[in-house]
Amino acid sequence: MDAGSYAVIGIIAATTTAVVLPFAGRLATRLGLLVAPDNRGVHSEAIPAAGGIAMLAGVISAASLAKFAINGLSDNLSSSVEVVGVIAAAVMIFSVGVVDDIRDIPPWVKIAGIAPTGLLLALTGMSIDVFRIPFYDLLFLSGVWSVVMTMLWVMGMANVVNLIDGLDGLAAGIIAIAAGSFLLYSLRLVDLGMINADNPGPVWAAIAFGVSVGFLPYNFHPARVFMGDGGALLLGLLMAASTISVGGRLPEKFSGQAFFFYAPLFIPLVILGVPIADTVFAVVRRAMRRRKVWMPDKEHLHHRLMRLGHGHRRSVLILWLWTALLSAFVLYPTYTGRGDAIVPAGIAALALFLYTLFRPRLSRQKAQTNTNGDSAASLDNSIDS
Repeated sequence: MDAGSYAVIGIIAATTTAVVLPFAGRLATRLGLLVAPDNRGVHSEAIPAAGGIAMLAGVISAASLAKFAINGLSDNLSSSVEVVGVIAAAVMIFSVGVVDDIRDIPPWVKIAGIAPTGLLLALTGMSIDVFRIPFYDLLFLSGVWSVVMTMLWVMGMANVVNLIDGLDGLAAGIIAIAAGSFLLYSLRLVDLGMINADNPGPVWAAIAFGVSVGFLPYNFHPARVFMGDGGALLLGLLMAASTISVGGRLPEKFSGQAFFFYAPLFIPLVILGVPIADTVFAVVRRAMRRRKVWMPDKEHLHHRLMRLGHGHRRSVLILWLWTALLSAFVLYPTYTGRGDAIVPAGIAALALFLYTLFRPRLSRQKAQTNTNGDSAASLDNSIDS
């Protein structure tokens, strides 16, 4: 398959998601799938959580129709039990999210519902067989350990995406960047002969990219629909499936990667660095305050950016830029064979950090200066009169 084939897959997923979304919004409203305003969110009215419905339609259509539209892909998809397993797991994890959207189930119940999706992937042949521990050694997993690691990976990815879904367009944009970057990374490995051309990992990355792009116009601030837990968990599953297919089966080291890119399995940890860092900080923060780690709060990165003075859209764009920057760390040495990307990326990171930190303060100082100037002018005018 060439890059154009994956582009068609992404277009099918995006188009289906965008077309179905308005109908899904009306269906969600009738079913009561509405996200009411609360002290954690930033919206002021009830919004339908219809994104997951449209995304699931995009996943199924892209995986089903692509085999008829693309030469060379039909044999792979029609005979692959893994593809059927991913579609079934997608329906299962989406259902768990919808139940949570309706009834707000306890966290342990949600985890118990997500775990079988990882088990289903492993039983249908999509499991983590290779796991490299940085600075230690390469582990070949089999049997129970392979299944357990696959289940943990799916649960981790699903919860990471679910956790960052806090601002309009944030999760969809980050996953679009992450999936697109991982697709480019996977295609590079295909070109170098390190993974087979029929590896389904790039297919799932293309679908994750497509459904995110198709959903994003409806979700960017001010959002007309939310993805809900059903959509967030679904995107997490797609990212897990793509990374397992590529990184969980590649024992060779790839020259040109920096020391923290030893295994392709850890590439998403870098690409998704923003939400994963947010997850770690959230767990540590709540544990230090002796609060339950799953209890919601307004201390996530996007909430802090807004308190710094950034608006809703600017906060989202800043986190998108961070994700794109982290992706550049991976893609530059992958495609060039050189590791000197740290210099331009480091400069860009510093500039973005300074902008994030000081831009709101400068704006407030400018506004304060203008206010003081207007007050002084008014005082002068009153004295002159």
